[in-house]
Amino acid sequence: MTALQLATPGDAEAIAAFANGSFTHTFGHIYDAADLATFLADWNPPDRVRAQLANPGYAIALVRDTAGAILGYIKMGPVDFDLPAEQPTDSAVELHQLYVAEAAKGTGVAAALMDWGIAWARARASILYLTVFTENDRAQAFYRRYGFYDVGRNEFRVGNHVDEDRFFRLDL
Repeated sequence: MTALQLATPGDAEAIAAFANGSFTHTFGHIYDAADLATFLADWNPPDRVRAQLANPGYAIALVRDTAGAILGYIKMGPVDFDLPAEQPTDSAVELHQLYVAEAAKGTGVAAALMDWGIAWARARASILYLTVFTENDRAQAFYRRYGFYDVGRNEFRVGNHVDEDRFFRLDL
């Protein structure tokens, strides 16, 4: 593992490709091919990643291998989903995405990214939210080790398919 670094606009294409590949590898078997293709085209295109990198409210950190390939990344930013009514959004930020290459799982990449993300959030907010797929037990266990807890249900659409996600919260 190489050192964690902040992403730049020049990383947008690689981040988008990595995100789409990771999502497809992890969840692609759940969805109809047309639904998945439409979702991936709209979800995290390079132009959106570039715009987020230009927005001071967002930050993306990544870890690369010695050849420069992305091993994982974390995207932090403002809360952009509808939380249950009782959940405060003042002084809150969101962990939008945390993806790690299969070969890098269990190597400390995810922990390094999460530690950075929590530090980034603490400097800006008192609450950190994320959403996680109800059937992604590994991710839920990882987040719970950091103190996140479940605060409600979220619908996550991929084309015509609707999944149930859970809102997780960490009090900073």
